[in-house]
Amino acid sequence: MTAPTVAEIVTFRLKEGRDPSEFARAAEAMTPFLRSTGAMVSRTLSADPDGLWTEFITWTSEEAAKSAAEAMFARPEAGPFMEMIDQSDMSMRHAAISLYLPPEDHAPH
Repeated sequence: MTAPTVAEIVTFRLKEGRDPSEFARAAEAMTPFLRSTGAMVSRTLSADPDGLWTEFITWTSEEAAKSAAEAMFARPEAGPFMEMIDQSDMSMRHAAISLYLPPEDHAPH
């Protein structure tokens, strides 16, 4: 696996009345596209009790992250995902990764 060099951190809230479970399914539907870029290393999606969502994606480069973000809008599966997000309350940033600890294999040996 290639070690990531940049983290993409997106925070947002869902539009009023949107079902978090339905949103999580729409987010999961984006995974095949993100994997197809060959540049996504990992992805997590979380929500705090106040309804603030955070998507944290690690990429092999900032250029790859930005390219994927641009290409995503042309993808049909992005429609349901993006439609549920309150765009007025969304923030995206990219940050260089200073420390990366890959997941450990916790399977019994």
